[in-house]
Amino acid sequence: MDYKSILENYKCKTCIMSVERFPDGTYGNIRVVTGNRAHIEEIERVTGHPYSDDVPYQMCFPENMNFEDFCYRCAIEHQPLHSYVEIYEMHLWLEMYLLPLNSDKDGTGYCLYSYNITPNANASIMTDVSPEVSSAVLTSCIKLHGEKKFEECISEVIGDIRDICGARRCCIILVDKEARESKVLADSLRPEYVATRTGEMMNKGFYSTVEGWEDTLAGSTSLIVKNEQDMQVIKERNPSWYESLKRNTVDTLVLFPLKYNGKLVGYIWASNFAVENAVMIKGVLELATFFIASRIANYQLVQRLEKLSTMDALTGTKNRNAMNNRVAEYDNPGFEFPKSIGVIFADLNGLKQTNDKKGHEAGDRLLKKCAAILHQAFVDEDVYRAGGDEFMIISENCTEKEIADKVLRLREICDADKEVNFAIGYSFEEGVIDIRACMSLADARMYEDKEEYYKKYPEKRYR
Repeated sequence: MDYKSILENYKCKTCIMSVERFPDGTYGNIRVVTGNRAHIEEIERVTGHPYSDDVPYQMCFPENMNFEDFCYRCAIEHQPLHSYVEIYEMHLWLEMYLLPLNSDKDGTGYCLYSYNITPNANASIMTDVSPEVSSAVLTSCIKLHGEKKFEECISEVIGDIRDICGARRCCIILVDKEARESKVLADSLRPEYVATRTGEMMNKGFYSTVEGWEDTLAGSTSLIVKNEQDMQVIKERNPSWYESLKRNTVDTLVLFPLKYNGKLVGYIWASNFAVENAVMIKGVLELATFFIASRIANYQLVQRLEKLSTMDALTGTKNRNAMNNRVAEYDNPGFEFPKSIGVIFADLNGLKQTNDKKGHEAGDRLLKKCAAILHQAFVDEDVYRAGGDEFMIISENCTEKEIADKVLRLREICDADKEVNFAIGYSFEEGVIDIRACMSLADARMYEDKEEYYKKYPEKRYR
């Protein structure tokens, strides 16, 4: 067939693709048969080499499993297809159309591939999707911005996506490259499915697996594994992950990175999904991940700002603002009072002397050390920096002996350290609790302890 004549009337970049089909339904070579002038100029510009007809598609376009699947579906299964995706590595957006063509060669299918590349996303194209896709994505967007807590909203959305995918399991994993950590944000399992690894288990040591996904994607916007032929690609790119998937009886898989402003925030994946709906699922997730990533990024920003507003920048403890907020909770009519409370004040002895003799940098290092020691003694409690050299700890639902033991442990650590010495006061109350009275008593006892210290070491009386 004279395919060149078909291309004569196409102004945009267009070429003819051929797909080799094997008797078992798998595919072999995918080639670019010929292209129009706009396609030839684009390929020569990108590759820097003269264009040739009838070459493996990888000589013109990046190797991509999703693109191969689209070519197969169009050329062999005669499905007309349209997609609009971001090419992350090149910071470009690709719109493509594939139309099936008649074939005059046994075992080979043909399709027309027309494409356009732009540097920025086109909102009108992104929203030009099927009613089925738009309905699913709209539902997710509404839930993402619902009145419920963020964690509840995202859990509902991931449940909906699992249903759309017809998947056994669907999960969102957050990624922090700097900290080299990953965390399961939301996890939805088919009711009858019992996972070998829970979300909590995946938070421990799973980053080594997640870290390899970026290379496994190989620059693609997604990874869609529909059969054993696709699974073999995973085996080649990421053997250890392949073995893990096989151990967990994962036969099919969808993996999409979640990116916001070019930065990876996490991944969404679904295992053992409904392969017959792969094109629709891809369309839903391509659009839904755009909104999910944006919502996650905004949530993380708010969390960081909240953390900055409540953390002491020097010591890493909670700051006075956080302490005041914690105390104010006891004034809330709906507050659920603990059965008991212990309040501990610890004031660093000799900070002014250190600042005067060794400089403020030495004083800052001493304060950091103080915070580390307090965290060591009060492992399960929040430590607050109440003022310059003064710290406070609130312990709820404890016993008086537990408080006394922790204070003793603090003194033992300081005695062994030699450099840090605290004036310490604590109070304990159970039943009807007045937190301010507890704080006042603990503070008074701390000053009594400080006076005893300066009586013993009068030369160190500096404030």
